[in-house]
Amino acid sequence: MAAAHDASPQAESVQPETIAKMTKEIVVKFIEVGKLSPSGFEETFAAVYAAIERTVGK
Repeated sequence: MAAAHDASPQAESVQPETIAKMTKEIVVKFIEVGKLSPSGFEETFAAVYAAIERTVGK
């Protein structure tokens, strides 16, 4: 029994709020594992946000 998936552009759209949440989780994890200092949060957040945005095609 195969489930039908909605392939409309609306269903595949990623909201800016979702990108921001994903970015925060990634950057916080970098801090937790010691790969990033908290003082570098702002710069790294901007870079990771832009990378995710490019990846999802915004």
